[in-house]
Amino acid sequence: MGKIIVCKTSDIPLGKMIKVSIDGRDILVANIDGKYCATDDSCTHSGASLAEGKLDGCTITCGWHAAKFDCKTGKLIEFPAKIRDLTTYNVSVESNNIFVEM
Repeated sequence: MGKIIVCKTSDIPLGKMIKVSIDGRDILVANIDGKYCATDDSCTHSGASLAEGKLDGCTITCGWHAAKFDCKTGKLIEFPAKIRDLTTYNVSVESNNIFVEM
């Protein structure tokens, strides 16, 4: 599919995250210290939107059952049961446009 523009850098302040849709797939894009990362937006436990959770540093906490993921790597950090890691996507910035590679 290639690189797809998802938003402007001004749309995601430092320490914030947003949900974008790419061809029907919900993707979370986060601004971690001026660097952008992208993962699937759906929690692998119950399918909650992670963009509705909390971002602390590079840790995303699901708002439904508090599963914690590293938004840079997609790896599960903490949850009582073993659940799948998140899929991550390459992100690039060109002329203040954020692109996600699918």
